[in-house]
Amino acid sequence: MFFNDASGFEEGYATKNNLKIYYRDYGPADGIPVLLVMGLGGQLTFWPPYMIKFLQQSGYRPIAYDNRDMGLSSRFKSKPTFLTNILKYYFYLPIKSEYKLDDMADDAVLLLDTLKIDKCHIIGMSMGGMISQILVSNHQDRFYSYTQIASMVSVPNPFNGPKFSVIKLLGERAFKNASKEERIDRTVRLVSTIGMNGFDYDNPQFKKEVNETIKRSPDDSGFIRQMAAILGTKNRIDKVNTISIPTLIVHGKTDPLIKVKNAFHTNKLIKNSKIKIIDNMGHLIEEPVFNQFKIDLKNHLEINC
Repeated sequence: MFFNDASGFEEGYATKNNLKIYYRDYGPADGIPVLLVMGLGGQLTFWPPYMIKFLQQSGYRPIAYDNRDMGLSSRFKSKPTFLTNILKYYFYLPIKSEYKLDDMADDAVLLLDTLKIDKCHIIGMSMGGMISQILVSNHQDRFYSYTQIASMVSVPNPFNGPKFSVIKLLGERAFKNASKEERIDRTVRLVSTIGMNGFDYDNPQFKKEVNETIKRSPDDSGFIRQMAAILGTKNRIDKVNTISIPTLIVHGKTDPLIKVKNAFHTNKLIKNSKIKIIDNMGHLIEEPVFNQFKIDLKNHLEINC
């Protein structure tokens, strides 16, 4: 489901000072670039191969990258405490973070500059949508269109954020010293909770794919720092309100991680936006879910080049 077996990509690093951002350029070279920005704790391999291939077959050049602190990109050093930050989350207290989502948006600019891409489409998933909002609002002339999947504009809080059962599962990932088997098990439980209702993740193939992601990047310490960046970055409402490029908003009606009302909020802020709510979609892009919005996505990209 998540491990991306799409082949034929070019890979490399966008670098600045001590920062290295790993990317994969899936081509073709003459396709219109589409930048893919992944969510919290996700490696670039989490982009489904059927989505990569669909974009290629539609004439586009998908480019994915590991956000800082994940995958093969640079790691940072702070050690936020999950429990402390969650208590601050519930009591609306300020949360400090080593970097902000704004810094992660700058990483994407670095990548585009490295690849000499002046203009492209952008698709942001979950936290990747939050990063993309900042990126697009700061550099609207560099994007043909924006697609937001399962994301939000406000800082997560107890009224618009995850259910407690999901927070509990996220908390498990923040604890150290889990064995590979424990990491695989908690991933199965998490995606089964936040994904499409009834979708079978508890199978040997999916567990093999999760194992591959762990082998690719054993260090999972960046997860808690990325979470701190989300909670420590102020609301993007004013920025998002300035976005004028064509925007497609895709969200699951039953998303337990980011409530569907957040999609309507974004739709209200971005005047030039369309919204697609999918009844049986949770927080992930399973193939049956992707099949329900891939034509909308293709039309959105075609019209806005």
